[in-house]
Amino acid sequence: MMLKKLPAALALATLAAASQSALAQVKVGVVSSATGPTALVGIPQKNTVPLLPTKIGDLTVEYIALDDASDPTASVTAVKKLISEQNVDAIIGPSGSPNAMGVIQFVAEAGVPLLAPVGTAAVVTPMDDKKKWVFKTTQNDDIIASALVEHMVASGVKTVGFIGTGDPYGENWHKVFSALAEKNGLKVTANERFQRSDTSVTGQSLKLLAARPDAVLVAAPGGPSVLPQTTLHDQGYKGRIYQTHGAALPDFLKLGGKKIEGTVLAASLMLVLPEIADNNPSKKVAADYIGAYEKLHGSKPATFGANVYDAGLLLQQAIPVAAKSAKPGTKEFRAALRDSLEQTKELVGTQGVYNMTSGDHSGFDERGRVMIAVKGGNWTLAK
Repeated sequence: MMLKKLPAALALATLAAASQSALAQVKVGVVSSATGPTALVGIPQKNTVPLLPTKIGDLTVEYIALDDASDPTASVTAVKKLISEQNVDAIIGPSGSPNAMGVIQFVAEAGVPLLAPVGTAAVVTPMDDKKKWVFKTTQNDDIIASALVEHMVASGVKTVGFIGTGDPYGENWHKVFSALAEKNGLKVTANERFQRSDTSVTGQSLKLLAARPDAVLVAAPGGPSVLPQTTLHDQGYKGRIYQTHGAALPDFLKLGGKKIEGTVLAASLMLVLPEIADNNPSKKVAADYIGAYEKLHGSKPATFGANVYDAGLLLQQAIPVAAKSAKPGTKEFRAALRDSLEQTKELVGTQGVYNMTSGDHSGFDERGRVMIAVKGGNWTLAK
């Protein structure tokens, strides 16, 4: 009897092994700030997770999403948990620049690729043994800053006041912008900081007004980008206000109202998609993402959500290459995945085209930006 049952048992075991192989799984952690001061950035990122690919080649992909409540310490806790308890092969997030800077050490020590949907270029520059594990899915500051400086010079601006968040986002923006400004004959006459959670910037704005600049650049991500501008408006500032791509979200228009009319920024083509030429390689990708997001959530996404969507596109291309070298769940697979991400060439995303190298883990060029103005309460291509 036992001998008769043996072939059947072997067949069942073989079938189970084949089934397990067919369902080989990649685990991807997602850390977003769905609550807290950075929620306007984190919510569209969290909402984008259901739109990420769940089948890549012969592999299934599981996404494990955690909320860090905009707290850098909670980001570290979440990343450690994903690494030690879930054995993830990659992590997307966190939402905030300070949060991302705080987890680099831990993903590098574990050898887990991090796809960071944050503003500051400091997560990938200058490149070193730790940052080589990080890939950035937003435009680097210098690409956006150079477009703003060109517009300022063309508009006759001579002096600029600067106000940014007192964290890696604002600090790196001041570093990059002030260098470009000096190179192009612009003088930065005021340099102020504020915290993302601040409810008033009256003192900083008065100092900006006293400097009498031709224009003011606000460097802040998400909701906090609105406060300095509306405060300056209320205090009677008449010069032009420039914003970084951190202000590229629908709520900037809602929160700012008429007080932000005339704002100029360089950001993703997503904001003005109907005005973008059909031959732009990113237009269809962006339109597909916006359509899928709107169908699922009933509203249009902010560009911050697109940064997570693009992380999914990068993984979709890199995972099959890594799988040729090792099995998911192993350190060899994670290393191969890092190497594959670094070799990304001409990958069309929602906001531009990615070309990664060992020295450039953002990969955007001028195709990743357009000049935009606020006119009549809406985004429009700047003339």
